[in-house]
Amino acid sequence: MARLSLRQIAFLGCAFSLGSLTVLPATAQADDYTELLDILRAKGSLTRGEYNSLLAHHLRHGHSASSENQDGTSSPPARHNRYRRYNPNQYDGSLEPPDVTTIAASQAAQRAAQDAAASARDARSMLAHYDPDSVVRVKPYVAGKGVTVQAGQIEINLSGFVNGFYTYNSPGGGRPVAGGVSTGSSGFDSSSVRNGLLPGGLILKLNTVQEGIKLGAVFGMYPGLNNADVGSFNANSGGSPVGLGTAGVDFRQVYMTAGTDKLGTIKIGRDIALFASDAILNDATLLSVGSTGSNANPANTSLGRIGVGYVYTDWLPQITYISPKWHGLQGSLGIMTPLDQYNYAGGGLSATTTQHSSPMVQGKVTYDATIAGFTTRFWASFLTQHVQNLTSSTLGTDSRKGATVAAGDVGMKVSRGPFEGVAYYYYGNGLGTTGLLFDGISQNGRKRNSEGYYVQASYKILPRLKLVGSYGVSNLYQAAGEDNPSLVRRNESEVGALYYTLTDWMFLVGEYAHTESAAHGPNRESDHTMSAGAMITF
Repeated sequence: MARLSLRQIAFLGCAFSLGSLTVLPATAQADDYTELLDILRAKGSLTRGEYNSLLAHHLRHGHSASSENQDGTSSPPARHNRYRRYNPNQYDGSLEPPDVTTIAASQAAQRAAQDAAASARDARSMLAHYDPDSVVRVKPYVAGKGVTVQAGQIEINLSGFVNGFYTYNSPGGGRPVAGGVSTGSSGFDSSSVRNGLLPGGLILKLNTVQEGIKLGAVFGMYPGLNNADVGSFNANSGGSPVGLGTAGVDFRQVYMTAGTDKLGTIKIGRDIALFASDAILNDATLLSVGSTGSNANPANTSLGRIGVGYVYTDWLPQITYISPKWHGLQGSLGIMTPLDQYNYAGGGLSATTTQHSSPMVQGKVTYDATIAGFTTRFWASFLTQHVQNLTSSTLGTDSRKGATVAAGDVGMKVSRGPFEGVAYYYYGNGLGTTGLLFDGISQNGRKRNSEGYYVQASYKILPRLKLVGSYGVSNLYQAAGEDNPSLVRRNESEVGALYYTLTDWMFLVGEYAHTESAAHGPNRESDHTMSAGAMITF
Protein backbone atom coordinates (compact mmCIF):
# COMPACT_ATOMS: atom_id res chain seq x y z
CA MET A 1 0.00 0.00 0.00
CA ALA A 2 1.33 3.44 -0.90
CA ARG A 3 2.44 5.70 1.92
CA LEU A 4 0.01 8.59 2.70
CA SER A 5 1.14 12.16 3.26
CA LEU A 6 0.22 13.94 6.50
CA ARG A 7 -2.31 16.11 4.65
CA GLN A 8 -4.03 13.00 3.22
CA ILE A 9 -4.02 11.33 6.60
CA ALA A 10 -5.71 14.42 8.05
CA PHE A 11 -8.39 14.32 5.34
CA LEU A 12 -9.15 10.65 6.07
CA GLY A 13 -8.94 11.21 9.81
CA CYS A 14 -11.46 14.02 9.71
CA ALA A 15 -13.87 11.74 7.86
CA PHE A 16 -13.38 8.90 10.33
CA SER A 17 -13.98 11.19 13.34
CA LEU A 18 -17.23 12.85 12.22
CA GLY A 19 -19.33 11.05 14.78
CA SER A 20 -16.90 10.47 17.64
CA LEU A 21 -13.43 11.45 18.78
CA THR A 22 -12.61 7.87 19.93
CA VAL A 23 -14.21 5.34 17.59
CA LEU A 24 -16.02 5.82 14.28
CA PRO A 25 -19.78 5.62 14.84
CA ALA A 26 -21.68 2.45 14.04
CA THR A 27 -24.08 4.47 11.86
CA ALA A 28 -21.52 4.57 9.03
CA GLN A 29 -22.86 2.50 6.14
CA ALA A 30 -20.84 0.07 4.06
CA ASP A 31 -20.40 2.50 1.13
CA ASP A 32 -19.61 5.69 3.10
CA TYR A 33 -15.91 4.98 2.90
CA THR A 34 -16.07 4.41 -0.84
CA GLU A 35 -17.87 7.72 -1.34
CA LEU A 36 -15.24 9.46 0.78
CA LEU A 37 -12.45 7.98 -1.32
CA ASP A 38 -14.22 9.17 -4.48
CA ILE A 39 -14.48 12.73 -3.12
CA LEU A 40 -10.82 12.83 -2.04
CA ARG A 41 -9.75 11.48 -5.42
CA ALA A 42 -11.88 14.11 -7.24
CA LYS A 43 -10.33 16.90 -5.15
CA GLY A 44 -6.84 15.68 -5.97
CA SER A 45 -6.04 14.71 -2.36
CA LEU A 46 -5.26 11.11 -3.36
CA THR A 47 -3.18 9.82 -6.23
CA ARG A 48 -4.65 7.09 -8.38
CA GLY A 49 -2.37 4.50 -6.77
CA GLU A 50 -3.33 5.56 -3.24
CA TYR A 51 -7.01 5.54 -4.19
CA ASN A 52 -6.82 2.01 -5.66
CA SER A 53 -4.90 0.67 -2.67
CA LEU A 54 -7.31 2.11 -0.08
CA LEU A 55 -10.37 0.97 -2.05
CA ALA A 56 -9.01 -2.60 -2.35
CA HIS A 57 -8.30 -2.67 1.38
CA HIS A 58 -11.86 -1.50 2.08
CA LEU A 59 -13.45 -4.02 -0.26
CA ARG A 60 -11.40 -6.85 1.23
CA HIS A 61 -12.75 -6.02 4.73
CA GLY A 62 -16.27 -5.73 3.37
CA HIS A 63 -16.09 -9.06 1.58
CA SER A 64 -14.78 -10.82 4.69
CA ALA A 65 -17.61 -9.50 6.83
CA SER A 66 -20.18 -10.50 4.23
CA SER A 67 -18.87 -14.05 3.99
CA GLU A 68 -19.07 -14.57 7.72
CA ASN A 69 -22.72 -13.51 7.76
CA GLN A 70 -23.64 -15.87 4.94
CA ASP A 71 -22.16 -19.08 6.47
CA GLY A 72 -23.64 -18.42 9.89
CA THR A 73 -20.38 -18.66 11.76
CA SER A 74 -20.65 -15.17 13.08
CA SER A 75 -23.51 -12.82 13.84
CA PRO A 76 -22.14 -9.27 14.11
CA PRO A 77 -24.24 -6.51 15.60
CA ALA A 78 -26.61 -4.64 13.30
CA ARG A 79 -24.47 -1.50 13.63
CA HIS A 80 -21.00 -2.97 13.50
CA ASN A 81 -17.97 -0.69 13.76
CA ARG A 82 -15.42 -1.87 11.22
CA TYR A 83 -12.78 0.54 12.49
CA ARG A 84 -13.04 0.15 16.26
CA ARG A 85 -9.79 0.45 18.20
CA TYR A 86 -7.72 -2.71 17.76
CA ASN A 87 -6.75 -4.67 20.91
CA PRO A 88 -4.94 -7.96 20.25
CA ASN A 89 -5.95 -9.39 23.65
CA GLN A 90 -9.66 -8.87 22.93
CA TYR A 91 -9.60 -9.67 19.22
CA ASP A 92 -12.51 -12.09 18.43
CA GLY A 93 -11.59 -12.87 14.85
CA SER A 94 -14.58 -11.03 13.38
CA LEU A 95 -12.29 -8.37 11.82
CA GLU A 96 -8.81 -8.32 10.47
CA PRO A 97 -6.44 -6.15 12.50
CA PRO A 98 -6.50 -2.61 11.10
CA ASP A 99 -3.32 -1.63 9.40
CA VAL A 100 -0.94 1.05 10.70
CA THR A 101 -2.25 3.64 8.25
CA THR A 102 -5.83 3.35 9.57
CA ILE A 103 -4.67 3.68 13.18
CA ALA A 104 -2.52 6.72 12.34
CA ALA A 105 -5.43 8.34 10.49
CA SER A 106 -7.73 7.88 13.47
CA GLN A 107 -5.17 9.29 15.88
CA ALA A 108 -4.50 12.25 13.56
CA ALA A 109 -8.24 12.89 13.42
CA GLN A 110 -8.45 12.90 17.21
CA ARG A 111 -5.61 15.40 17.46
CA ALA A 112 -7.18 17.62 14.76
CA ALA A 113 -10.53 17.56 16.56
CA GLN A 114 -8.86 18.45 19.88
CA ASP A 115 -6.97 21.33 18.21
CA ALA A 116 -10.19 22.60 16.62
CA ALA A 117 -11.99 22.50 19.96
CA ALA A 118 -9.15 24.46 21.58
CA SER A 119 -9.25 27.02 18.77
CA ALA A 120 -13.00 27.38 19.19
CA ARG A 121 -12.57 28.01 22.93
CA ASP A 122 -9.92 30.63 22.20
CA ALA A 123 -12.21 32.31 19.63
CA ARG A 124 -15.11 32.39 22.11
CA SER A 125 -12.82 33.90 24.71
CA MET A 126 -11.65 36.59 22.29
CA LEU A 127 -15.23 37.42 21.27
CA ALA A 128 -16.21 37.74 24.91
CA HIS A 129 -13.59 40.48 25.31
CA TYR A 130 -14.07 42.05 21.82
CA ASP A 131 -14.33 45.85 21.91
CA PRO A 132 -15.36 47.39 18.55
CA ASP A 133 -14.12 50.79 19.73
CA SER A 134 -10.57 49.45 19.68
CA VAL A 135 -10.67 48.50 15.99
CA VAL A 136 -9.09 50.81 13.39
CA ARG A 137 -9.87 50.36 9.70
CA VAL A 138 -9.41 52.39 6.52
CA LYS A 139 -12.49 53.06 4.42
CA PRO A 140 -12.37 52.64 0.61
CA TYR A 141 -10.68 55.62 -1.02
CA VAL A 142 -12.80 57.99 -3.14
CA ALA A 143 -10.81 60.32 -5.40
CA GLY A 144 -10.91 63.91 -4.16
CA LYS A 145 -12.58 62.97 -0.86
CA GLY A 146 -9.42 62.36 1.15
CA VAL A 147 -8.31 59.41 3.27
CA THR A 148 -10.85 58.25 5.84
CA VAL A 149 -9.96 56.13 8.87
CA GLN A 150 -12.58 54.69 11.21
CA ALA A 151 -11.05 54.49 14.68
CA GLY A 152 -13.75 52.89 16.80
CA GLN A 153 -16.59 55.43 16.97
CA ILE A 154 -14.54 58.27 15.43
CA GLU A 155 -14.27 58.89 11.69
CA ILE A 156 -11.09 60.75 10.76
CA ASN A 157 -10.81 62.30 7.29
CA LEU A 158 -7.69 64.00 5.92
CA SER A 159 -7.94 65.77 2.57
CA GLY A 160 -6.24 68.62 0.77
CA PHE A 161 -4.81 70.09 -2.38
CA VAL A 162 -1.64 71.66 -3.74
CA ASN A 163 -1.38 73.96 -6.74
CA GLY A 164 1.21 76.06 -8.52
CA PHE A 165 1.18 78.24 -11.65
CA TYR A 166 3.63 80.11 -13.78
CA THR A 167 1.87 83.43 -14.35
CA TYR A 168 2.87 86.16 -16.78
CA ASN A 169 1.10 89.51 -16.47
CA SER A 170 1.32 92.19 -19.12
CA PRO A 171 -0.14 95.64 -18.35
CA GLY A 172 -2.22 97.20 -21.07
CA GLY A 173 -1.56 100.72 -19.85
CA GLY A 174 -3.85 103.45 -18.54
CA ARG A 175 -4.05 105.54 -15.41
CA PRO A 176 -4.63 104.26 -11.85
CA VAL A 177 -8.19 103.68 -10.65
CA ALA A 178 -8.84 103.96 -6.90
CA GLY A 179 -10.30 100.63 -5.84
CA GLY A 180 -9.61 99.00 -9.22
CA VAL A 181 -8.28 95.45 -9.49
CA SER A 182 -6.36 95.76 -12.78
CA THR A 183 -2.57 96.11 -12.80
CA GLY A 184 -2.61 97.94 -16.15
CA SER A 185 -1.10 101.21 -14.93
CA SER A 186 2.01 99.55 -13.42
CA GLY A 187 3.91 99.87 -16.71
CA PHE A 188 5.97 96.68 -16.21
CA ASP A 189 5.48 93.07 -17.23
CA SER A 190 5.82 90.60 -14.37
CA SER A 191 6.46 86.88 -13.95
CA SER A 192 5.86 84.71 -10.92
CA VAL A 193 5.41 81.16 -9.73
CA ARG A 194 2.43 81.41 -7.43
CA ASN A 195 -0.83 80.02 -6.10
CA GLY A 196 -4.07 80.57 -7.91
CA LEU A 197 -7.34 81.64 -6.30
CA LEU A 198 -6.85 78.72 -3.92
CA PRO A 199 -3.69 78.43 -1.81
CA GLY A 200 -2.57 74.98 -0.70
CA GLY A 201 -4.89 73.20 1.71
CA LEU A 202 -4.76 70.56 4.44
CA ILE A 203 -8.13 69.79 6.01
CA LEU A 204 -8.74 67.54 9.01
CA LYS A 205 -12.29 66.43 9.80
CA LEU A 206 -13.42 64.42 12.83
CA ASN A 207 -16.93 62.96 13.07
CA THR A 208 -18.75 60.74 15.53
CA VAL A 209 -22.23 60.00 16.88
CA GLN A 210 -22.92 60.28 20.62
CA GLU A 211 -26.32 60.02 22.31
CA GLY A 212 -27.89 60.07 18.84
CA ILE A 213 -26.25 63.41 17.97
CA LYS A 214 -23.87 63.77 15.03
CA LEU A 215 -20.80 65.67 16.20
CA GLY A 216 -17.97 67.03 14.09
CA ALA A 217 -14.86 69.21 14.21
CA VAL A 218 -12.96 70.69 11.27
CA PHE A 219 -9.50 72.27 11.04
CA GLY A 220 -8.55 73.81 7.69
CA MET A 221 -5.01 75.07 7.10
CA TYR A 222 -4.23 76.92 3.84
CA PRO A 223 -0.52 77.71 3.26
CA GLY A 224 0.73 79.80 0.34
CA LEU A 225 3.80 79.47 -1.86
CA ASN A 226 5.19 83.00 -1.77
CA ASN A 227 6.68 85.02 1.08
CA ALA A 228 4.15 86.68 3.34
CA ASP A 229 4.19 90.42 4.01
CA VAL A 230 1.49 90.68 6.62
CA GLY A 231 -0.68 93.78 6.33
CA SER A 232 -4.38 94.61 6.64
CA PHE A 233 -5.37 91.33 4.96
CA ASN A 234 -2.95 89.21 6.99
CA ALA A 235 -1.68 86.24 4.94
CA ASN A 236 -3.72 87.48 1.98
CA SER A 237 -1.86 90.79 1.84
CA GLY A 238 0.59 91.35 -1.01
CA GLY A 239 3.68 89.19 -0.72
CA SER A 240 7.31 90.11 -0.19
CA PRO A 241 9.70 89.09 -3.01
CA VAL A 242 12.75 89.48 -0.76
CA GLY A 243 15.20 86.77 0.25
CA LEU A 244 14.95 84.94 3.58
CA GLY A 245 11.15 85.28 3.62
CA THR A 246 8.66 82.60 4.62
CA ALA A 247 5.24 81.69 3.29
CA GLY A 248 2.04 82.57 5.10
CA VAL A 249 -0.51 80.17 6.55
CA ASP A 250 -4.19 81.09 6.37
CA PHE A 251 -5.96 79.10 9.09
CA ARG A 252 -9.41 79.71 7.64
CA GLN A 253 -11.39 76.93 9.23
CA VAL A 254 -11.83 75.87 12.81
CA TYR A 255 -15.37 74.93 13.74
CA MET A 256 -17.59 72.30 15.32
CA THR A 257 -20.99 70.93 14.35
CA ALA A 258 -23.78 69.17 16.22
CA GLY A 259 -27.10 67.97 14.88
CA THR A 260 -29.42 65.24 13.67
CA ASP A 261 -30.95 64.35 10.31
CA LYS A 262 -34.37 65.34 11.63
CA LEU A 263 -33.59 68.60 13.44
CA GLY A 264 -30.70 70.01 11.40
CA THR A 265 -27.20 71.12 12.39
CA ILE A 266 -25.64 73.91 14.44
CA LYS A 267 -22.19 75.14 13.37
CA ILE A 268 -20.00 77.14 15.76
CA GLY A 269 -16.59 78.46 14.78
CA ARG A 270 -14.86 80.00 11.76
CA ASP A 271 -15.92 78.88 8.28
CA ILE A 272 -16.99 80.22 4.91
CA ALA A 273 -19.86 82.71 5.18
CA LEU A 274 -23.31 82.29 3.59
CA PHE A 275 -23.69 85.38 1.41
CA ALA A 276 -22.00 84.92 -2.00
CA SER A 277 -20.52 81.55 -0.97
CA ASP A 278 -22.10 79.69 -3.88
CA ALA A 279 -20.81 82.37 -6.24
CA ILE A 280 -17.16 81.60 -5.47
CA LEU A 281 -17.62 77.85 -5.01
CA ASN A 282 -19.04 77.58 -8.54
CA ASP A 283 -16.48 79.93 -10.11
CA ALA A 284 -14.17 78.04 -12.50
CA THR A 285 -11.24 80.33 -11.59
CA LEU A 286 -11.33 78.75 -8.13
CA LEU A 287 -9.12 76.10 -9.74
CA SER A 288 -6.96 78.52 -11.70
CA VAL A 289 -5.70 82.16 -11.43
CA GLY A 290 -8.07 84.62 -13.09
CA SER A 291 -7.26 88.24 -12.25
CA THR A 292 -3.90 88.30 -10.45
CA GLY A 293 -4.47 91.20 -8.03
CA SER A 294 -0.72 91.49 -7.80
CA ASN A 295 1.87 89.48 -9.68
CA ALA A 296 5.16 91.24 -9.00
CA ASN A 297 4.66 90.47 -5.29
CA PRO A 298 2.13 87.61 -5.18
CA ALA A 299 -0.13 87.23 -2.16
CA ASN A 300 -1.33 83.88 -0.77
CA THR A 301 -3.93 83.83 -3.53
CA SER A 302 -4.90 85.56 -6.75
CA LEU A 303 -8.27 87.31 -7.13
CA GLY A 304 -9.86 84.88 -9.58
CA ARG A 305 -13.21 86.56 -10.15
CA ILE A 306 -13.35 88.38 -6.79
CA GLY A 307 -14.29 91.99 -7.50
CA VAL A 308 -15.07 91.17 -11.14
CA GLY A 309 -18.41 89.40 -10.76
CA TYR A 310 -18.99 88.97 -7.03
CA VAL A 311 -17.96 90.26 -3.62
CA TYR A 312 -15.73 87.89 -1.67
CA THR A 313 -17.81 85.82 0.75
CA ASP A 314 -14.97 85.59 3.33
CA TRP A 315 -14.40 83.18 6.23
CA LEU A 316 -16.06 84.48 9.39
CA PRO A 317 -16.57 83.46 13.03
CA GLN A 318 -20.21 82.39 13.23
CA ILE A 319 -23.04 80.51 14.87
CA THR A 320 -25.11 79.09 12.04
CA TYR A 321 -28.14 76.82 11.86
CA ILE A 322 -28.42 74.53 8.80
CA SER A 323 -31.79 72.91 8.24
CA PRO A 324 -32.36 69.34 7.04
CA LYS A 325 -32.87 69.01 3.29
CA TRP A 326 -36.54 68.69 2.36
CA HIS A 327 -37.38 67.72 -1.24
CA GLY A 328 -34.16 69.41 -2.39
CA LEU A 329 -34.80 72.57 -0.33
CA GLN A 330 -32.41 73.64 2.44
CA GLY A 331 -31.93 76.82 4.45
CA SER A 332 -29.20 78.31 6.64
CA LEU A 333 -29.23 81.26 9.02
CA GLY A 334 -26.31 82.58 11.04
CA ILE A 335 -24.97 85.38 13.17
CA MET A 336 -21.38 86.37 12.47
CA THR A 337 -18.65 88.66 13.73
CA PRO A 338 -19.41 92.13 12.29
CA LEU A 339 -16.86 93.80 10.04
CA ASP A 340 -15.56 97.36 9.78
CA GLN A 341 -16.32 99.57 6.82
CA TYR A 342 -12.93 99.69 5.09
CA ASN A 343 -11.40 102.39 2.88
CA TYR A 344 -10.00 100.09 0.18
CA ALA A 345 -9.78 102.86 -2.43
CA GLY A 346 -7.51 104.91 -0.15
CA GLY A 347 -7.03 108.67 -0.31
CA GLY A 348 -9.81 109.28 2.18
CA LEU A 349 -12.45 108.42 -0.44
CA SER A 350 -14.52 106.21 1.87
CA ALA A 351 -15.74 106.38 5.45
CA THR A 352 -14.65 103.80 8.03
CA THR A 353 -16.11 102.33 11.22
CA THR A 354 -14.73 100.53 14.26
CA GLN A 355 -17.76 99.98 16.53
CA HIS A 356 -20.22 97.06 16.47
CA SER A 357 -23.17 96.77 18.85
CA SER A 358 -24.88 93.96 16.93
CA PRO A 359 -23.71 90.98 14.87
CA MET A 360 -23.79 90.55 11.13
CA VAL A 361 -26.70 88.35 10.05
CA GLN A 362 -26.54 86.18 6.95
CA GLY A 363 -28.90 83.61 5.46
CA LYS A 364 -29.10 81.34 2.44
CA VAL A 365 -31.61 79.07 0.70
CA THR A 366 -30.69 76.42 -1.87
CA TYR A 367 -32.87 74.21 -4.03
CA ASP A 368 -31.58 71.15 -5.91
CA ALA A 369 -33.66 69.48 -8.60
CA THR A 370 -33.60 67.79 -11.98
CA ILE A 371 -35.49 69.84 -14.56
CA ALA A 372 -35.94 68.72 -18.18
CA GLY A 373 -32.94 66.43 -17.81
CA PHE A 374 -30.71 69.15 -16.33
CA THR A 375 -29.21 68.77 -12.86
CA THR A 376 -30.00 72.17 -11.38
CA ARG A 377 -29.22 74.21 -8.29
CA PHE A 378 -30.83 77.55 -7.44
CA TRP A 379 -29.67 79.69 -4.55
CA ALA A 380 -30.36 83.03 -2.90
CA SER A 381 -28.63 84.64 0.08
CA PHE A 382 -28.63 87.86 2.06
CA LEU A 383 -26.48 89.89 4.45
CA THR A 384 -27.30 92.70 6.86
CA GLN A 385 -25.24 94.56 9.47
CA HIS A 386 -25.49 97.83 11.36
CA VAL A 387 -22.29 99.90 11.39
CA GLN A 388 -21.62 102.65 13.94
CA ASN A 389 -19.38 105.64 14.55
CA LEU A 390 -18.63 106.41 10.90
CA THR A 391 -15.51 108.48 10.53
CA SER A 392 -13.94 110.31 7.57
CA SER A 393 -12.21 113.57 6.69
CA THR A 394 -15.67 115.05 6.20
CA LEU A 395 -17.48 113.51 9.19
CA GLY A 396 -14.64 113.87 11.66
CA THR A 397 -13.80 111.30 14.32
CA ASP A 398 -16.81 111.72 16.62
CA SER A 399 -19.81 111.88 14.35
CA ARG A 400 -21.59 108.96 16.04
CA LYS A 401 -23.29 108.45 12.70
CA GLY A 402 -24.37 104.93 11.74
CA ALA A 403 -25.83 103.02 8.82
CA THR A 404 -27.37 99.63 8.05
CA VAL A 405 -25.73 97.60 5.30
CA ALA A 406 -27.85 95.17 3.28
CA ALA A 407 -27.21 92.91 0.30
CA GLY A 408 -28.73 89.99 -1.54
CA ASP A 409 -27.89 87.67 -4.41
CA VAL A 410 -29.37 84.95 -6.63
CA GLY A 411 -27.70 82.28 -8.72
CA MET A 412 -28.26 79.19 -10.79
CA LYS A 413 -26.12 76.28 -11.93
CA VAL A 414 -27.25 73.76 -14.56
CA SER A 415 -25.45 70.72 -15.96
CA ARG A 416 -26.25 67.98 -18.41
CA GLY A 417 -23.78 65.59 -19.98
CA PRO A 418 -20.60 67.47 -20.96
CA PHE A 419 -22.20 70.93 -20.49
CA GLU A 420 -22.30 73.09 -17.37
CA GLY A 421 -23.49 76.67 -16.98
CA VAL A 422 -23.56 79.21 -14.12
CA ALA A 423 -25.34 82.57 -13.86
CA TYR A 424 -25.10 84.88 -10.83
CA TYR A 425 -26.23 88.38 -9.77
CA TYR A 426 -25.86 90.46 -6.58
CA TYR A 427 -27.01 93.86 -5.31
CA GLY A 428 -25.86 95.74 -2.22
CA ASN A 429 -26.58 98.93 -0.29
CA GLY A 430 -23.50 99.92 1.71
CA LEU A 431 -21.93 96.55 0.77
CA GLY A 432 -19.14 98.03 -1.37
CA THR A 433 -17.13 96.06 -3.89
CA THR A 434 -14.41 93.35 -4.03
CA GLY A 435 -14.51 92.63 -0.26
CA LEU A 436 -17.34 92.82 2.27
CA LEU A 437 -17.84 96.48 3.29
CA PHE A 438 -14.97 97.72 1.08
CA ASP A 439 -15.76 101.33 0.02
CA GLY A 440 -19.43 100.82 0.90
CA ILE A 441 -19.96 104.29 2.44
CA SER A 442 -18.84 107.63 1.05
CA GLN A 443 -16.98 110.43 2.83
CA ASN A 444 -20.27 112.13 3.67
CA GLY A 445 -21.59 109.07 5.47
CA ARG A 446 -24.07 107.97 2.81
CA LYS A 447 -24.27 104.43 1.50
CA ARG A 448 -23.13 103.55 -1.99
CA ASN A 449 -25.07 101.05 -4.07
CA SER A 450 -23.26 98.24 -5.84
CA GLU A 451 -24.17 95.37 -8.12
CA GLY A 452 -22.50 92.76 -10.26
CA TYR A 453 -22.87 89.49 -12.11
CA TYR A 454 -21.01 86.79 -13.98
CA VAL A 455 -21.91 84.12 -16.51
CA GLN A 456 -19.89 81.00 -17.12
CA ALA A 457 -20.05 77.98 -19.41
CA SER A 458 -17.95 74.85 -19.66
CA TYR A 459 -17.96 71.95 -22.08
CA LYS A 460 -16.01 68.69 -22.12
CA ILE A 461 -14.75 68.59 -25.66
CA LEU A 462 -12.99 65.30 -24.82
CA PRO A 463 -13.53 62.94 -21.87
CA ARG A 464 -10.53 64.48 -20.08
CA LEU A 465 -10.40 67.94 -21.64
CA LYS A 466 -12.73 70.75 -20.56
CA LEU A 467 -13.06 74.21 -22.09
CA VAL A 468 -14.29 77.04 -19.85
CA GLY A 469 -15.23 80.62 -20.62
CA SER A 470 -16.63 83.33 -18.32
CA TYR A 471 -17.38 87.03 -18.16
CA GLY A 472 -18.09 89.13 -15.07
CA VAL A 473 -18.64 92.71 -13.89
CA SER A 474 -18.71 94.50 -10.53
CA ASN A 475 -20.12 98.05 -10.40
CA LEU A 476 -19.85 100.61 -7.57
CA TYR A 477 -22.06 103.70 -7.75
CA GLN A 478 -21.44 107.03 -6.05
CA ALA A 479 -23.61 108.09 -3.13
CA ALA A 480 -25.98 111.04 -3.28
CA GLY A 481 -24.04 114.31 -3.20
CA GLU A 482 -20.71 112.60 -3.92
CA ASP A 483 -18.29 113.54 -6.70
CA ASN A 484 -15.12 111.44 -6.71
CA PRO A 485 -13.95 110.92 -10.32
CA SER A 486 -10.97 108.74 -9.29
CA LEU A 487 -13.18 106.20 -7.45
CA VAL A 488 -13.68 102.88 -9.23
CA ARG A 489 -16.92 102.57 -11.13
CA ARG A 490 -16.46 99.23 -12.83
CA ASN A 491 -14.20 96.19 -12.66
CA GLU A 492 -14.65 93.53 -15.33
CA SER A 493 -12.84 90.53 -16.78
CA GLU A 494 -13.03 87.82 -19.41
CA VAL A 495 -11.46 84.42 -18.76
CA GLY A 496 -10.84 81.44 -21.00
CA ALA A 497 -9.21 78.21 -19.80
CA LEU A 498 -8.50 74.59 -20.65
CA TYR A 499 -8.52 71.95 -17.91
CA TYR A 500 -7.00 68.54 -18.62
CA THR A 501 -7.56 65.68 -16.17
CA LEU A 502 -4.31 63.71 -16.05
CA THR A 503 -5.25 61.31 -13.22
CA ASP A 504 -7.85 61.08 -10.46
CA TRP A 505 -5.56 63.30 -8.40
CA MET A 506 -3.98 65.67 -10.89
CA PHE A 507 -5.19 68.07 -13.56
CA LEU A 508 -3.38 70.61 -15.73
CA VAL A 509 -4.55 74.17 -16.49
CA GLY A 510 -3.83 76.69 -19.20
CA GLU A 511 -5.60 80.07 -18.88
CA TYR A 512 -5.91 83.57 -20.33
CA ALA A 513 -7.55 86.47 -18.46
CA HIS A 514 -8.17 90.08 -19.42
CA THR A 515 -9.00 92.51 -16.58
CA GLU A 516 -10.11 96.12 -16.88
CA SER A 517 -10.92 98.81 -14.30
CA ALA A 518 -12.69 102.12 -14.97
CA ALA A 519 -13.20 105.11 -12.66
CA HIS A 520 -16.14 107.51 -12.48
CA GLY A 521 -13.83 109.98 -14.21
CA PRO A 522 -11.66 109.39 -17.29
CA ASN A 523 -9.12 107.01 -15.70
CA ARG A 524 -8.99 103.45 -17.03
CA GLU A 525 -6.49 100.60 -16.95
CA SER A 526 -6.30 97.02 -18.22
CA ASP A 527 -3.98 94.02 -18.22
CA HIS A 528 -3.53 90.59 -19.77
CA THR A 529 -2.58 87.46 -17.85
CA MET A 530 -1.39 84.06 -19.09
CA SER A 531 -1.10 81.21 -16.60
CA ALA A 532 -0.14 77.54 -16.83
CA GLY A 533 0.09 75.09 -13.96
CA ALA A 534 -1.27 72.08 -12.19
CA MET A 535 -3.26 71.06 -9.13
CA ILE A 536 -3.36 67.88 -7.10
CA THR A 537 -6.39 67.13 -4.93
CA PHE A 538 -6.67 64.16 -2.60
